[in-house]
Amino acid sequence: MNEFNNPKQVHPPLGAYSHTVTVPPNATWLVLSGQVGVDAKGKLRAGMRGQAVQVFRNILACLRANGMHKEDLVKLVVYVTESRLIEEYRVARAEMLGGDVLPASTLLVIDGLAQPDMLIEVEAWAAKG
Repeated sequence: MNEFNNPKQVHPPLGAYSHTVTVPPNATWLVLSGQVGVDAKGKLRAGMRGQAVQVFRNILACLRANGMHKEDLVKLVVYVTESRLIEEYRVARAEMLGGDVLPASTLLVIDGLAQPDMLIEVEAWAAKG
């Protein structure tokens, strides 16, 4: 089982994440390509909330397809195109992952993604012992 930890020598997390995750030596790793707010029919969802929810639907579907669950997430790298959209992302993440899934996480504000209407992309790593 993955072990989530926040060392006392480091400031408390500034959001819903853990500073470190230890993965057991015999774990199976799953690395997900960046997921965007496009559904299975190829439609880009509207707005940050719609796109962020779809991103996490895509991540959860990829996990399930590989015999994993949201609790197996160990790292997220989140790219958003505007800092004013971060709170909407956080709300969608909490809705889709709950408050008890706290993988290591990095959030970056960038100038743009592969298509101009895309507002968010999330890379994910998971491991199951």
